[in-house]
Amino acid sequence: MMETNDGLVLRDKVYTVSEITGLVKLDLETSFPQVWVEGEISNFHRHTSGHVYFTLKDRTAALRAAMFRGEVARLRFEPKDGMQVVCRGRVSVYEPRGEYQLVVDTAEPKGKGALQLAFEQLKEKLRVEGLFDPGRKRKLPLLPKRIGVVTSPRGAAIVDIVRTLERRFAKLHVLIYPARVQGEGAADEIVAGIDRLGAWPGIDVLIVGRGGGSIEDLWAFNEEKVARAIVRSPVPVISAVGHEVDFTIADFVADIRASTPTAAAEMVVEKEDAFATRIANLERSAGQSVRFRVESLQREVTGLAQHRIFENFRVRLLQLAQRVDDFESRSWEVVRAEQRRIAEARAAAVLREEKIAGLFRAGLRDRLAAWEKLSAELQGRSPLAILKKGYALCWSGDGRTPVTKIEEVRAAEGLVVSFYRGEARCRVESIDREKPIESRADEK
Repeated sequence: MMETNDGLVLRDKVYTVSEITGLVKLDLETSFPQVWVEGEISNFHRHTSGHVYFTLKDRTAALRAAMFRGEVARLRFEPKDGMQVVCRGRVSVYEPRGEYQLVVDTAEPKGKGALQLAFEQLKEKLRVEGLFDPGRKRKLPLLPKRIGVVTSPRGAAIVDIVRTLERRFAKLHVLIYPARVQGEGAADEIVAGIDRLGAWPGIDVLIVGRGGGSIEDLWAFNEEKVARAIVRSPVPVISAVGHEVDFTIADFVADIRASTPTAAAEMVVEKEDAFATRIANLERSAGQSVRFRVESLQREVTGLAQHRIFENFRVRLLQLAQRVDDFESRSWEVVRAEQRRIAEARAAAVLREEKIAGLFRAGLRDRLAAWEKLSAELQGRSPLAILKKGYALCWSGDGRTPVTKIEEVRAAEGLVVSFYRGEARCRVESIDREKPIESRADEK
């Protein structure tokens, strides 16, 4: 207050609360249009609106801070209580409460880059969810027919992949989804490519990647959306980001990690000549199995043919041996026919190995069954089988002519009687040409 000469008392100007707050706000915003403030985050709170509020503090003071959702979306890391940060913003006043605060437009972790911190935070989050577990990783198909590639159409990666695939197996079908692999929007295009090719009919495996670069260049492959797209892919995914030492999040969640795009192409398909070698080995093994079985059967037939009691059946045995030879020739014809089919379809040989083996085994089973049936018939007709039951064969005195009728026997004549084991020489004392064999049962 102040007093005039005439004794009147004048008051100083009276301000409203809003006016004082506005003046303070104007003065602060004019004095501190942009400042960097270092401190520890506490009382961190994320509002449903997307804005975040927290307090920056040091040992002796605290400063309220606010960050609006637009700026929050551009953060590369997740702020947490206790984290030391450096924030840039302007000092202002929140008029409804008359509190001054720092309106933050960007923030960086102190002592560690935002990208590295974001990488570590996402890596730990996905690890806890089990997305890195080996048990959920899928194996690559043995011989894929169609391969999908998500990468930049103008980068060196696609050239390396296509050249390698053509060199190793030229008959593959490669489907390319062009996508940016760095910069704003790259992660969204990579996700779209994985989803699109993963659902494409006939795609057996996906290669997702690019050439090498800095952590900033490779950041699209550290985005959570890319990691989850790889996980939900219905076909196996190879991460082929071109860097030898460092890993991306995509490397951890992919079914297989390749150090370079070229290595990915080498992983996905074996060389064509390697398949040819495998086929040749199978052919050789099959032939040896057939030859061994047939030779075994031939030895068995030959052993039977050399038995003395089979002299009168030699012609029959020779015919059987000839049929065995015929079976061998027919078996080799089957093998050769299958070999021709393999030669004509060598590009798809591995997929047809089981079918060829099944056909061959069925053919071999049929021929072995036929041989076993003939062997059974031969055994059934064999006198040895009858002699084994206790019967005997009679031969003339010189042992060369079988005696099958009583009329062929003369009194006082010598006979040779063959049993299953051994033989006896006998002389006929008497002959009864009318006595039936049934009378022996009556005598018992």
